[in-house]
Amino acid sequence: MQLARFVPVVCGCLLALSAVAASAADWPQYRGPDQTGVSKEKVNLQWTGAGPRVVWKIPTERGFSSFAICGGKAYTQVNRELRGEQRETVVALDAATGRELWFADIGVGKYDSGGDTGAPDNRGGDGPRSTPTVNDGLVYAFTQHLVLHCLDPETGKALWVKDVMQDHAGRNIGWKSAASAVVDGDLLFLGGGGRGQSLLALNKKTSAVVWKGHDEIITHSTPVVATILGVRQVIFFMKSGLYAVAAEDGKALWRFPFKFSVSTAISPVVAGDIVYCSAGYDVGGGACKITKDGDQFTATELWKIPGNRQVPNHWSTPVYKDGYVYGMFSFKKFATGPIKCVKLATGEVQWERDGFGAGNVILVNDQLVALTDYGEVVIVAARPDAYQEIARAKVLTGKCWSTPALSDGRLYVRSTKEGACLDVSVK
Repeated sequence: MQLARFVPVVCGCLLALSAVAASAADWPQYRGPDQTGVSKEKVNLQWTGAGPRVVWKIPTERGFSSFAICGGKAYTQVNRELRGEQRETVVALDAATGRELWFADIGVGKYDSGGDTGAPDNRGGDGPRSTPTVNDGLVYAFTQHLVLHCLDPETGKALWVKDVMQDHAGRNIGWKSAASAVVDGDLLFLGGGGRGQSLLALNKKTSAVVWKGHDEIITHSTPVVATILGVRQVIFFMKSGLYAVAAEDGKALWRFPFKFSVSTAISPVVAGDIVYCSAGYDVGGGACKITKDGDQFTATELWKIPGNRQVPNHWSTPVYKDGYVYGMFSFKKFATGPIKCVKLATGEVQWERDGFGAGNVILVNDQLVALTDYGEVVIVAARPDAYQEIARAKVLTGKCWSTPALSDGRLYVRSTKEGACLDVSVK
C-alpha cells in the first residue's frame, strides 16, 4: 500500500472541545452521534391512543435517506424535479417547524429502479440512499455517483466538491453508492477509489487527501469508526468482507473474510472486541472477535450462519445492547419480515415477531424504536427473554427504508412520500 503524505491530526484536547461544542441532543449523521443507532435521551415512548403528537409532517420526494439533526436544522436527501429533470437534492428544514430553509442540487437523480420493489401495495419511490452528515459547522452529502459535496449549513452553498470517480479512478457498484460520509476528528473517510487509493481520508475542512491506499471494492455499506483494543479504526464492509484500517494513517489492521452476493448494505456493528456483519441474497450473518498481540490485530471467526432464514440483514442495521443485537432480520419479506433478538456470541435467535418488513430500529435507553417499512412506529422492550410491545402508531404513508432519528425529545422519520417530526419529550 502506498500512502499519501500524512497530515497530522489535531491534538486530543481540540477534539474534546469540538465535541463539547456540538449539542448533546443532536443526531448529526446516519445512525446517530457515534454511528451505533443508540440514544440516551430521556423521552416518553409509552403513548396511548393515536400515538405521539405530530409536530409537523411534510411531503418528502422519493428516496431512502434518513434525517440528520444538528443546530436546529433537519437535513435529508430527496429526488426532486429541477429544470425538467430529476436531481439528487439536499434539503434543509427548520427542525421545529418543518419549513424548508434551502435546497442544494448535488447531482443526477436518475436511478435504475432497484429501489422500486416493496410490498404489492407499497412499491416505488427510488431515490437517494445516502444521509447527510453534519460536523463542525459543515454539511457533507455523498451522491450515488461518489461525488462528495461540502455545504454551508446556512445557505446550502457548495464550499468544495470531491469527485472520487474522477479524482481517484473510482469504482462504483451496481445500483450505485448508498454510503454516507463519515467524519471523525479532522478526518472524513470514504471508499470507492481505484487500485492503491480505494480507501481515502480527507481533511474535512479543505478536502485535501490526508492518506489513501488499499485495493478494496465497495459495497452499499457505510463504514464505522470505533476504538477497539485502544486503537481508533475505520471498519469498512467491502466485497472481500470486513476490513479495518487505522484512522490516523490508513494502516491495515485486520480483515474478516465474508461472502459478497449482489448487495451488502448494513454497517458493521461493533460491541467491544466483537464485530457483527450480515447481508441478504442467501449470505446470512456472522461475527468475529478481535485480538491484539503487540501491534498486530487478528480477527477470529466466532460463527457464520448462511442463508436468508436466521440472521440476514439486507439494509436494516441492528443495534447492540448487553450481549444481544436487535433489529429487522429478513430478506425481501416486505411488510411481513420479523424483528428479532439475536445472541451476539452465537447467532442464536432468542425471539422474533413478524410484521415489520425491511424497516430499521434505533435503541433509546432500554427500548427499541422500530420503524416498519409501511410507516408504523413500534416501541419494543430491548430484553432477550421475550418480545414485549409497549406502543404502536401509524405515522407515515409510503415506503420506509430509512432509519429514525432522535433529537431533543423529538423523533424524526421519513418515507418515500412523507417526513414527520413526533413529540416524544417528557412532560
